[in-house]
Amino acid sequence: MGKRLWVERNKDGSWDAFSDDGAHIKFGKDRGQFTPGDLMKVALAGCAALSSQFAIEHTLGEGKGAKIVVDGSYDPENDAYTGFDEQVVVDASDAGLSDEDAEKLKERITRHIDKGCTVKHTYVQETPVRMNVTIKR
Repeated sequence: MGKRLWVERNKDGSWDAFSDDGAHIKFGKDRGQFTPGDLMKVALAGCAALSSQFAIEHTLGEGKGAKIVVDGSYDPENDAYTGFDEQVVVDASDAGLSDEDAEKLKERITRHIDKGCTVKHTYVQETPVRMNVTIKR
């Protein structure tokens, strides 16, 4: 089992998510807050960022990374995302890469994300969700 996460409602209607190891994020439906759907996209982009980090830093140097933009196709009739588009952009303009080296970096990044991104692996398969509702009295 992965690390334990939970959410709690705030008096202003927003929500806070917590983890056993101290992570925290605020979310909700108001302006300036991530929605749960946004967090799905953030998870996908963040996973790609962490998965690609080694390949990028190995080629371009420590501290270099990608900008990853994720958009989702939403089906309002079924209240579900039907797919995600992920754009990984690496600024290597100051690295002087040849066309061949740029293509090799692109292939390495793709391999690293395909191999190491748990979120992507989860999204591309049908993932059952088990739910249990408990009413404390």
